[in-house]
Amino acid sequence: MAGSPRRVPVEERLFSLVLALLATEQGLTKAEILSTVTGYAARFERASDRANLERQFERDKEDLRDLGVPLETVDERGAEGDTKLQRYRIPPARYQLPDDIEFSAAEYALLTLAAQVWREGSLSTDSRRALTKLQSLGLRIDEAVIGFAPTIRTRDPAHEPLSAAIDRGQQVSFDYLKPGQPAADRRVVSPLALVYHEGRWHLHAHDDRADAARTFLLRRIVSGIEPTGAPATQRPALDEPAQVLSELDELWRSTVATVSARPGSEADVVMRNRPGTTETDGALIIHTTDLDILADELAAFGADISVISPPNLRDAVRARWQRVVEAHG
Repeated sequence: MAGSPRRVPVEERLFSLVLALLATEQGLTKAEILSTVTGYAARFERASDRANLERQFERDKEDLRDLGVPLETVDERGAEGDTKLQRYRIPPARYQLPDDIEFSAAEYALLTLAAQVWREGSLSTDSRRALTKLQSLGLRIDEAVIGFAPTIRTRDPAHEPLSAAIDRGQQVSFDYLKPGQPAADRRVVSPLALVYHEGRWHLHAHDDRADAARTFLLRRIVSGIEPTGAPATQRPALDEPAQVLSELDELWRSTVATVSARPGSEADVVMRNRPGTTETDGALIIHTTDLDILADELAAFGADISVISPPNLRDAVRARWQRVVEAHG
């Protein structure tokens, strides 16, 4: 009479699952995972255990994602949404460090400090994931080298659910309010990358209703992020974030405003010290990726600032001042 299968600790099971999914390029189906990976295989032959085993696998998938492991779900072409045919994989390029990168003990300590900085807001979970990854690399970090960690807050609650949707390959929807619109539009997108540029978070996604790539400013998302229940229609390329940042950099270089600020004023100091600002004949040449956000910033300086060009930026600043007059008399 066969004995009961050896109980495999959860850490060993998750480790074996990661190794198996890193080793496959095409991905493994659920049946292939449950029948071959340590921690599942010994119980797979017992039909009475199958349902419990599948539920355990679903929990393990979420545990890996919570630890920051980029577990991808790949649909079989022509059988989208069929969980029996879906394949799972972990792209090595998104998980492993390059072979030529090594960290000293001091560098590990600084990375740990950086992870501890993001303690609040939507990045608190990312902070815990980063710390878990650093600890899993096996180097003990002397707490004494970390004097104190400041706290950086984030006000973009959409960041965490969008990050999860990218990892899971999910389509999502949200309300997006563009400047000048009286009401928000409902967007249905396949998220591809989250990038931080010019002090703001951006989502690059495939707009599934418009069938086109779009980049959204997270601060303009005015609703919760809701999974549609459908898989993403597009999956990110390995260099997706780098491509998006390159496009935003190009937009920043090509979008230019010319302003005049009262010498010695706060407007003069702030605008003069913006990255990329130059001066020509007493006027400040400013680069930006978003003229509407720049208009908000300039309008706050009141009479200390004057917009020379472009005309639509000048009109936008005047419109903001007019709204203040209408609201307060």
